Amino acid sequence: MTTSQTAARLGTTTTSASAARPLRIFLGLDAAVTAGNGLIYLIGAGPVGDLLGLPTGFLRGIGAFLTVYGVLVGLLATQQVPSAAATKLVIEANLLWAVASIASAAFGWFDPNTVGTVWIVLQALVVGAFAALQISGLRKLSN
Repeated sequence: MTTSQTAARLGTTTTSASAARPLRIFLGLDAAVTAGNGLIYLIGAGPVGDLLGLPTGFLRGIGAFLTVYGVLVGLLATQQVPSAAATKLVIEANLLWAVASIASAAFGWFDPNTVGTVWIVLQALVVGAFAALQISGLRKLSN
C-alpha cells in the first residue's frame, strides 16, 4: 500500500469519526439519562413510587431494565463510529418506549397519580426527542 493510499484510508476514517460525533453525543446523553433514571428507580423506588403513585416493585423492575439498557447504549456511544444496525435498534426501542408511555398515560395503565401521569408524558417526550436526534445523527453518517 502506498503512502497516498494509507492517507486516503485514514482520511475516510477521520471523516467517518467526525460525522459520527453528533450521533455519539446523542447516544451518550441517552445513555446517561436512561441509566440515571434507572438507578433512581432502583435506589429510590419507595419515595419515587409515592411521588408518582406507582408500585415500588414495578419501579424496581423498570429501574433494572433502564440501568442495563443505559449501560448498553453507553457502550455503543463509545464506538468511534457506532454500528448503524445497533443504533437503529436503539432508535426503535426509544420510539416504542415513547409510544407505549403515551398510551400508558392516555389509558391510565398502572394507575399513576397526576404527578405520575405528567412524568410519564414528559419522559416519553424526552425519549422521543432522543430518537429524533439519533435518526438525524445516523443520517449524517450515511451521507
